[in-house]
Amino acid sequence: CKILRCNSEYVAATLHLRGPGRSAAFCTALRSYSLCTRRTARTCRGDLAFHSAVHGIEDLMIQNNCSKEGPTAPPRPRLPAPNPQGFESLDICDYERSFLYKHGRPPGFQHCAAFGDPHIRTFHDDFHTCRVEGSWPLLDNDYLFVQATSSPVAKGSNATVTSKLTIIFKNMKECIDQKVYQAELDNVPAAFQDGSVNGGTRPGGSSLVIWERSPGRHVEIRADYIGTTIAVRQAGRQLSFSIRAAEEVARAFTEEQDLQLCVGGCPHSQRMSRSPRGRSRVPAETARALCREMLPVEDVYFQSCVFDVVTSGDTNFTMAAHGALEDARLFLPDAEKLHIFQ
Repeated sequence: CKILRCNSEYVAATLHLRGPGRSAAFCTALRSYSLCTRRTARTCRGDLAFHSAVHGIEDLMIQNNCSKEGPTAPPRPRLPAPNPQGFESLDICDYERSFLYKHGRPPGFQHCAAFGDPHIRTFHDDFHTCRVEGSWPLLDNDYLFVQATSSPVAKGSNATVTSKLTIIFKNMKECIDQKVYQAELDNVPAAFQDGSVNGGTRPGGSSLVIWERSPGRHVEIRADYIGTTIAVRQAGRQLSFSIRAAEEVARAFTEEQDLQLCVGGCPHSQRMSRSPRGRSRVPAETARALCREMLPVEDVYFQSCVFDVVTSGDTNFTMAAHGALEDARLFLPDAEKLHIFQ
């Protein structure tokens, strides 16, 4: 039964479909998928994965208004068999491609963000507002170490903001040298600490690249060798961090690496209510009106925006929440989880 081959060909054909022409190409891929399953019907009759695929195709064709008659995509060329050394022939420094080859499906992804006060959105879609001051690890696993340093948002305030971010991409023998990226307020460089913009001289050096999206304000770091993308932004007097990480990478840590804000959120003793209390620097209704211009949905991003503007008096915090929401739109594997309401 070759149903897994049909599955992987369909996934590979639809993996990068985006934009207005997506539906026609999607229907073509579904018809090809259906044709592939019919060809394997005799040998797959008793296979649950086969029957699941057949029913899934029917549902998807109905949902996308696809006709059963029409063009099909030509069969994709088969990938070479792995050699005795592993997946060198496929390029082991392309995580998504290697995962698809090995498992017949694309990898799962998780999203974490830290912005504003700081507010933390964890890999498990929990959302906390923290009063953490000093340096705290956002991530600490086999591949990445990310540390955020916070300081008070204003004199006499309990609220804090991220003023420095340190990201360490740990040495991966086949792909990259260890690389360190560091951003501070008014210094968001488009290069690693050693001045380079990629993973070094190893064969997979180009699988780690840093891009400048907005000079001095927004950089994106793509770590294809671990299926991970990171965004670092500055809005006003604070830095923000967003990550889309492969599930396998996000979970690659031991019990000793238990303090990670992206995994467990803020420690209970460090959590704050998002109902602004004490001295307001901007009236709550004014803050709500400002935040509504950037964030029309009154979710946790909106609530965080209001909290930050009220407690800091800095209207640039509307941009911090907006940037975090934009990153979530790009990075979240499940769009239905984009908004969190608390």
